[in-house]
Amino acid sequence: MPYLHIFIALLLSLTIPTISATRDTISAGQALTIGDKLVSKNRRYALGFFEVDSNWYLGIWFNRVPKFTQAWVANRDDPIENPTSLQLIISHDDNLVITHRSTDCIIWSTQTKITRNNSTALLLNIGNFILRNASNSSDILWQSFDYPTDTYFPGSKLGWDKITGQNRRLISRKNSISPATGFYCEELDPSGVNQFILTPLDSFEPYWTRGVWNGKYFSSIPEMSENNANNSFVDNAKEKYYMSGTAGEETAVTHHYLDVSGQYKTFIWLEGSQDWVPIYAQPKAQCDVYAACGPFTICNDEALPHCTCMQGFNIRSPEDWMLDDRTGGCLRNTPIDCITNGSSSSSTDKFYSMTCVSLPQTAQKLEAAKSASDFAQACLDNCSCTAYSFSSSRCSIWHTELLNLRKRQCSSEAPNSNGETIYIRLASKDMQSLEKQRSWLLIVVATGTIVAALGLFASILLLVIWRNKIKNSSHIPNSAQYSNGIVAFRYIDLQRATKNFSEKLGGGGFGSVFKGFLDAHQGEKQFRAEVSTIGIIQQINLVKSIGFCCEDAKRLLVYEHMPNGSLDIHLFQSHTTVLRWTTRYQIALGVARGLAYLHEKCRDCIIHCDIKPENILLSESFVPKIALGWPRTIGYLASEWISGVAITPKVDVYAYGMVLLEIVSGKRNSCISCSCGTNHDVYYPVHVARCNTRILHGDVRSLLDTRLCGDANLKEAEIVCKIACWCIQDDEFDRPTMNKVVQILEGLLEINIPPMPRLLQTVAGSSRYSTCC
Repeated sequence: MPYLHIFIALLLSLTIPTISATRDTISAGQALTIGDKLVSKNRRYALGFFEVDSNWYLGIWFNRVPKFTQAWVANRDDPIENPTSLQLIISHDDNLVITHRSTDCIIWSTQTKITRNNSTALLLNIGNFILRNASNSSDILWQSFDYPTDTYFPGSKLGWDKITGQNRRLISRKNSISPATGFYCEELDPSGVNQFILTPLDSFEPYWTRGVWNGKYFSSIPEMSENNANNSFVDNAKEKYYMSGTAGEETAVTHHYLDVSGQYKTFIWLEGSQDWVPIYAQPKAQCDVYAACGPFTICNDEALPHCTCMQGFNIRSPEDWMLDDRTGGCLRNTPIDCITNGSSSSSTDKFYSMTCVSLPQTAQKLEAAKSASDFAQACLDNCSCTAYSFSSSRCSIWHTELLNLRKRQCSSEAPNSNGETIYIRLASKDMQSLEKQRSWLLIVVATGTIVAALGLFASILLLVIWRNKIKNSSHIPNSAQYSNGIVAFRYIDLQRATKNFSEKLGGGGFGSVFKGFLDAHQGEKQFRAEVSTIGIIQQINLVKSIGFCCEDAKRLLVYEHMPNGSLDIHLFQSHTTVLRWTTRYQIALGVARGLAYLHEKCRDCIIHCDIKPENILLSESFVPKIALGWPRTIGYLASEWISGVAITPKVDVYAYGMVLLEIVSGKRNSCISCSCGTNHDVYYPVHVARCNTRILHGDVRSLLDTRLCGDANLKEAEIVCKIACWCIQDDEFDRPTMNKVVQILEGLLEINIPPMPRLLQTVAGSSRYSTCC
């Protein structure tokens, strides 16, 4: 008898063979188990079981991408905890089912009513997993394209099946790990307008639309017109849908999906960097997403991270925030104190004011109150009131949770020039804590102001002594004139002081006496105006101008002596002493501080317009000082400058980003030799942008100047590379301000992995660079 039992078990195990060889089909009598996978004929997609956080799912992923990236999940909201004897088979009723071999309990099923008894499952080249009639390949019984998750497959339909009522829409994941249903969806406008909208899943609050279909493209995305042959919008008696793409024939591996953040994004896989690189995101601003940060938070597009809790609140679920799911928002530190007595309420709560914000739209308007104190009392009299705002004798009151509070940038002269003020209701205990913090802050600020004033007085005193010493020790006669604190020299005086200019300065190099730049096209009045501006600027990271000469065509600038010359000498010339990493980091920080001063601390914003290593001079202790420069150097020019549009301080930010790349690599930003051993050259910014995920995984050494021999603070190097890539973004609005760059380098702000600029993406996509990292 024991032998009989073994024989029967062996026969049963042979009745449903598993799929061991690589194939794209499941036929009746076959099983797909853990460790097996189906692979489409073009090898682009694979299907099988995968594990996430001890849970198991059946799904489709990108087969040729070594970084596991799921694209469709069958049981996204029904994870399988016990993988023992798990299998995918075609059941007796011809449906696809997931079962345990030991129990035959159905865990998931295609649940299709099938009248025939002959079906097979197939993973197509376009990523569609289908169940079809084995005798008639055109008879599709079920397909995964009808049940999309968060990813759009080129060639699939998004929209309505008018017969079955099926709504093919994208729904974001719960967080960066779990594939479960998340908070946002993109779908065809249910109101009937021919457009796609992004909304929270459980409420109709559209926050972005592709625009109405005009027959060729959606009006908000005119760039679609360049490739409209592959896009179609269909509305007939059976269905209404949109389809885009080339149905699996595209050469690049792209991932179009609705992100956890609520943004629709497109990534492209780069073999060189071995990672996904972002090339498209809508809406562009994170704070444009509805409830992006959850209740009782502030969303700020100019800060990283974008979401912070309001004063008196803390993160509801830190674990979710760590996984990029911030929709839970924040909770009060202390519950509000409010007691209802009949028709009235009593409370000891206070109000915390926030300026320069855009207000949530879910306000109740009150017009009966006559003053700000009346508005405050009206809120306190209602236990559900959480905040109020007062402007133009109108009061807005919010009840329950506050959503979509957004920080705006306001000037110090007009705090609410680009925003409004809201008063947040807090428990008295929390307000006392905030007032104590403010008191300490005032003490610190006052102390700092006093110290700064004393330091300024001492600096002025030393400056006067130094100028007198310079005046007395130089061979410049008293005929020199003064203009805004700098000396207007005669040419003959400078000729005498420099021994007839015997110490000639090379291009970008500097000796004991520094001259500026000769420009035969500048008029005397303009020249004097520019050097006058320079003369009144004093900051430790800006070169101090001693004087100038403007006689006929002879126009010279005289700077303080910089013993270590310009930065380009130390970065690009092999015979010089190699700058240590700590020195490079301090140079990067110093230049950022100097530019921030020019952009934001001067009476008028000053745009340098020619930031490059030749115009960064180094003191005896290698303190960087920015010098004036008039020639525009192509390698450091932002696209808006080249295109001829009005420039802003962001052109300096772009050039600064290029200089950062050179500080890291020790090479010109034009090109470097490919590190993969080929004869190709690599545009260095592309090299950095491609390697962003290597940075993520701690592999930043490959980007460093080889002369450093790996002796560098890799965390600092990672930060510098990230800043550089943010600074050279195509759209100037995506670039940080120099003040924000300073804060990041000082460790006061965090920074995320930046997207790859479109221009660099185009260059990187060229076959010439495809073999390099």
